[in-house]
Amino acid sequence: MPQLSTRIRTLNSGGSDGWEVFYRARQMVAAGTRVIELTIGEHDIRTHPLILDHMHERARAGHTGYASVPGIKALRETLAQRVEAQTGVPTKADNVVITAGGQAALFAAHIAVCQPGDTALHIDPYYATYPGTIRGASAKPVAIATRARDAFLPDPAEVARLAKETGARSLLINTPNNPTGTVYPRATLEGLAGVCIENDLWLISDEVYDTQIWEGEHLSPRALPGMQDRTLVIGSMSKSHAMTGSRVGWIVGPVEVIKHLIDLSTNTNYGVPGYIQDAAVFALNQGAWLQDEVAEPFRRRRALALDILAAQNTVTAIPSQGAMYVMLDIRATGLSGRDFAEALLDARHIAVMPGESFGNSAAGHIRVALTVDDALLAQALRELCAFAETLAEKAQHDT
Repeated sequence: MPQLSTRIRTLNSGGSDGWEVFYRARQMVAAGTRVIELTIGEHDIRTHPLILDHMHERARAGHTGYASVPGIKALRETLAQRVEAQTGVPTKADNVVITAGGQAALFAAHIAVCQPGDTALHIDPYYATYPGTIRGASAKPVAIATRARDAFLPDPAEVARLAKETGARSLLINTPNNPTGTVYPRATLEGLAGVCIENDLWLISDEVYDTQIWEGEHLSPRALPGMQDRTLVIGSMSKSHAMTGSRVGWIVGPVEVIKHLIDLSTNTNYGVPGYIQDAAVFALNQGAWLQDEVAEPFRRRRALALDILAAQNTVTAIPSQGAMYVMLDIRATGLSGRDFAEALLDARHIAVMPGESFGNSAAGHIRVALTVDDALLAQALRELCAFAETLAEKAQHDT
């Protein structure tokens, strides 16, 4: 067989993709074992029936052929109006291109701004696909370490140092953050904006959790002085409207960049189905009530989780200000995040994601997705804490 490309063979840098616990949990479920799955960010509610009804109506009406490759005009205009209302930054339909979900948007953004071999910076911890996405764009991912004691907020001085050392072309950030739940404050974002301007970096801002804010407020860095023409904002219907399988994402950016991204769409997925885009317009036009209905279970479960965690002393929660996760420090057990997750799955049939799946900075942590009903989540967290306490006592005894 002829050799495959280096690009495809090195997406995961020849190593683990960090999803082993998730895959093993799914295998256990398929074999008939009951597992409480707290791994991926998949809502436990489905897409709202009103959205599905509209999607069905538009499909039955015939909007099933090739859709406009940049995205249908109504969706691009609706998103532009939404972004302008939220940020105060003038935004038109020409500033928006529709993609096959946020993941495709991340890939397209890096294709747009990085030359082959360029360094693309990203913050550690990171969503598990970030390094592979960057490698897929033929760029070199360089992770910027953060610290748990700083709530995993990036230090602009460290970003500046690495930008200069590597001659980086871009910086990828994610706020509210997956996996940590951290919401970047204005001071951090202003510091990062200054680094981007000083070092002529493109900023790729993943904002797919912008409707899930529990503390503080979301600030899109595109709204900061000097950033409108060097920022690409990634958005998606997946988290805000529980439309994960519909694959509707977008990029908001300078008109000239969007023109080239439309060319990329023409030569890759050739648009998103029109009836699904119609349903996205319908969903967005419902206003805040629908977004709030999707977000509310996670707000409630975050509070529930923090109450349970406050009642014990072994597992420590990283401040969770947004998104549908809590990041937990389990270093008192003496285990790595990966070993703890594997042991928890074996002993209690509870599946969580190891912190190491999201980078070196999250070693010794686990990420818990708040994606099961309240009673089951409470049961799982109490069992997790009891299991951690047993391991911590053993580790202390052994030393």
